[in-house]
Amino acid sequence: MPQMDPLFEAMSYYRRRKFEECVEITTNLLDKNPNDQVAWLLKMRALTEQLYIDETEIADDGLADMLDENAFHQAPMPGTSMRQPTANTGMNGPSPALRPTTMSGRPITGMVRLNTQSTQGGKSMENVLKTARTAATARPVTTATGRFVRLGTASMLSTPDGPFIQVSRLNLSKYAQKQAIARSLFEHLFHHANDIRTALQLATLANELFQNKDWWWLLQLGKCYHRLDMFRDAEKYYLFALELQPMVDIYLYLAKIYLRLDQPLTSIKKLQEGLEKFPLEPFLVQAIARIHEGLNDIPQSIEHYRQVLKLNNTNIEATACIAANHFYNDQPEIALKFYRRLLQMGVTTASIFNNIALCCFHAQQYDMIVACFLKALACVTTDEERAEIWYNIGEMALYTTEIHLAIQCFRLALVHNNDHAEAYNNLGLVELQRNNNEIGQAYLQTAQSLAPHMFEPYFNYGKSMHEQGDLQNSFRAIKSSLDIYKNHSDSKQIYDELKKMFSEL
Repeated sequence: MPQMDPLFEAMSYYRRRKFEECVEITTNLLDKNPNDQVAWLLKMRALTEQLYIDETEIADDGLADMLDENAFHQAPMPGTSMRQPTANTGMNGPSPALRPTTMSGRPITGMVRLNTQSTQGGKSMENVLKTARTAATARPVTTATGRFVRLGTASMLSTPDGPFIQVSRLNLSKYAQKQAIARSLFEHLFHHANDIRTALQLATLANELFQNKDWWWLLQLGKCYHRLDMFRDAEKYYLFALELQPMVDIYLYLAKIYLRLDQPLTSIKKLQEGLEKFPLEPFLVQAIARIHEGLNDIPQSIEHYRQVLKLNNTNIEATACIAANHFYNDQPEIALKFYRRLLQMGVTTASIFNNIALCCFHAQQYDMIVACFLKALACVTTDEERAEIWYNIGEMALYTTEIHLAIQCFRLALVHNNDHAEAYNNLGLVELQRNNNEIGQAYLQTAQSLAPHMFEPYFNYGKSMHEQGDLQNSFRAIKSSLDIYKNHSDSKQIYDELKKMFSEL
């Protein structure tokens, strides 16, 4: 029986997204004939698809972005900047007492996604470097993140133990004229090789041939300048591409540009322009919802997430964010319906079972709590998530006055994540209630150093010092608590008492 043609078999693997098998076959073909352009092109595209990422998703800011040379307003109006903490501005969002905040001063989202841990909180480089890198904090990754670090690449001749393409040996002028190869080569340089400057040279040469009349090359020029943090140049080419060919992706890229320039309202305006041309596009509505959430305008954010669900009722992010909003608005029964919907859609992660357990507890459906926590512990894959689950079990134990169980759970949380500030805070409270003042205060001070964005450790420490008669340390801690959450009534009461006592001295 004759065997299938290897090239046809490689193309079949490529269509079925079995890229490793495709690369293996095309490598064998290139070993036999290094000048086989079809096999070379197919291998290049397979390698690119293996590492392709969606550039429309907002990426995490790197440490180098803390040194951004762009000038930003130092005291912007509330609701107009993503670089200022919003939890303490008195906007429509929830208070930090009801909904926890991130290091950047924004309420936690219903779904962990890129840029929810950004450095845009007006924090100094020193504070950012001191911050532990956890899912609930705002420490950025290094600028050369793992997805951008690729092994070398490029040349028409592939060697068994070397890179597929040697970039320095490419004749970019020749490839720019071959449109059948130029676009695939650009994507390989951009996504696989991560050689943005060479990709920019290729895009510039190809764009010169088309005399700024090909929207695809204009868009790629914008992406290159965007990756190189040349935002105004990127904006110019995005707008050129938009004039030639209105596309949803281009509106999303422009929104990213304006967000990096700290112009969220301009970003929303551009996305709304996109909705005028693409009125039923859920990605545009979802992007607007994310920006409103970043500005702490939770009602507008939830309204847009509901619109997303009307357009696409299987959107996981919108469902999770609406569920989290109902939970923190003291509506656990409604939140439980949304989390069960996620289970029906096949999202069976530890976080979902953990959230369902919390909703069942607050909705007084006690028969499901233990089963959901056990399922969450069975599904968990990371130490950070395991720490969160044990912390929540400890919270349930505190509600039921099982103090010893709560202590064990909080200690287990610290075993899996030694930077868990909430566990330190609760352990401090428990030790203070057991009259172990020194140990409790040590725990609270540890929580303060790990999570300077939380007001609870400062308030608890200040209250403890006030009861012991250390008024000076109490005053400092309560003042720090009010700096973080200025509307906290208990902190205000102690602050007023201390201020009155000091004025009488």
